Amino acid sequence: MSRMSGDQKKTIHIPVLLREVIEQLDLSPGLVVVDGTVGAGGHSQHILRKIGTEGILIGLDRDEMMLNFAKEKLQLEKSSVGQWHLKQASYAELSRVLDELQLKYIDRILLDLGLSSDQLGDVERGFGFESSGELDLRFDTRSGVPAWKLLETLSESELIEVFEVYGEERFSHRIAAQIVKQRKSAPIRMAVDLTKAVHEAVPHKALTSARKNPATRVFQALRIAANKELEQLQTMLETVLPQVLKPGGRAAIISFHSLEDRLVKQAFKNQAIWKSLTQKPIVATQAEQRVNPRCRTAKLRVAIKT
Repeated sequence: MSRMSGDQKKTIHIPVLLREVIEQLDLSPGLVVVDGTVGAGGHSQHILRKIGTEGILIGLDRDEMMLNFAKEKLQLEKSSVGQWHLKQASYAELSRVLDELQLKYIDRILLDLGLSSDQLGDVERGFGFESSGELDLRFDTRSGVPAWKLLETLSESELIEVFEVYGEERFSHRIAAQIVKQRKSAPIRMAVDLTKAVHEAVPHKALTSARKNPATRVFQALRIAANKELEQLQTMLETVLPQVLKPGGRAAIISFHSLEDRLVKQAFKNQAIWKSLTQKPIVATQAEQRVNPRCRTAKLRVAIKT
């Protein structure tokens, strides 16, 4: 079942670094390509056109809403494309998906680790700071623990660790203390409740001088924790990808914060497995940043399996 609201029937997400991704993947007819974070299908639509009628595209996403968007977009690609399969699964489950499809290896893979504009606009899961929905933050609500539950059950020291490790939040102690104090009288169940708590905890000077919402890093940290995002990425980089990508195959990974980028950079440094094609990450042009401000922090790293 789709979670799309009545006034949100079409995707609003713009795929980042689209030209650069298609160029770096070096696509050709007949390839087996995985879009491990298919999202609304923006990248996949162009990948399909490049791999032609003999190619196979496998699109994975943990978020059912995004798969609905992707299906709608990919169905527009008809006679000029080959097979495509959409699966609700994490990219860390790629080996299982390939077994189901009776495939052993792939030629290319793309991971776009960013949060979609459509997810930010989904009021039911609390991704947006002013969202009226419950603070869930899970991509797949069938499993795991919602973020509000973490705020309710984690100790102050555990909250500090989450905010510091996953959000690199400099006011983690103050914010954790405010949350613990506030939850004694009223649970923090909504996104607006958490935003308010963060604003009350952050020093006034930092609050007024901030270029982005002071709750940004806290929301990021909770989302990463609720979805086990770094664990998923580490499993993919260390175990799954080296096994399923053919020698000579390419991996392209877009990250949006330093925690992810460090993991990707470190993995691609392993010369026994990878030949890195991007000693410095590829970033969005000024023109793209003007059209799509969300791409400002995007970093694309690409490597060839040796």
